[in-house]
Amino acid sequence: MKVDTERFAEHRIKEEPFYLAQGQEMRIARAAYENQIPLLLKGPTGCGKTRFMRRLAWELNRPLITVSCHDDLSTSDLVGRYLLKGGEAVWMDGPLTTAVRAGAICYLDEIVEARKDTMVVIHPLADDRRELPIEKLGELLIAPPEFALAVSYNPGYQSVLKDLKQSTRQRFLAMEFLYPPAELEAEIVMVEAKVSKKIAEDLVRLAGMTRELKDAGLQEGASTRLLIHAALLIKGNISPRQACQAAVTEALTDDHELAASIGDMVSAIF
Repeated sequence: MKVDTERFAEHRIKEEPFYLAQGQEMRIARAAYENQIPLLLKGPTGCGKTRFMRRLAWELNRPLITVSCHDDLSTSDLVGRYLLKGGEAVWMDGPLTTAVRAGAICYLDEIVEARKDTMVVIHPLADDRRELPIEKLGELLIAPPEFALAVSYNPGYQSVLKDLKQSTRQRFLAMEFLYPPAELEAEIVMVEAKVSKKIAEDLVRLAGMTRELKDAGLQEGASTRLLIHAALLIKGNISPRQACQAAVTEALTDDHELAASIGDMVSAIF
């Protein structure tokens, strides 16, 4: 299948995304791409999985088509459907079909949130067949070598009812993403928000303290993303306490007791 590079130019990452590697994850991902092995990214919210995919797409010079999965995501949402236009039924490709046609990277974020019957459609794309059957068109697409499939999910949130079946996960090369070590995380906050090293280090200290509350009722501690949000507010002349209240405390919990505990942490640091 001929890859139409111009048609899908809008999906290309035009500027180099900042990504600070923690290990060999980029080399592993590039090797997986070269060998046509799909990727499974595991890790908590806001730890850099999506940023990693953007950086990978930029390094590979491939379009990136991202789908945020949810409970109502159907097979038609991914593959495509007929729509009425001017009294005629016109076929519209879904994002997965678009990615196959473009030789793009298709990234299915939080894949376990999708319906079980929807996930089955990726099986023939995620093994040696690299096929996408489009039943409504009677068409079988063969993915070009440039196409890649990647999915992600957060194991910390998943129940037995929302987990990847072995028949799905064993099709993928899996990589675990964790929050960066404190020194690297502070550097990320500094670069992304353009704040001082002191502010970045203080925010990382706060994140570390909130992450210790997971066993005390908090589902997840502050993510690197939330720290960047707080840092941007501080940079905009919002006081550190108010910035942390809005970007961290209120974002993490509606429980007043937990919020008060996080507020005490903020007061102790700032």
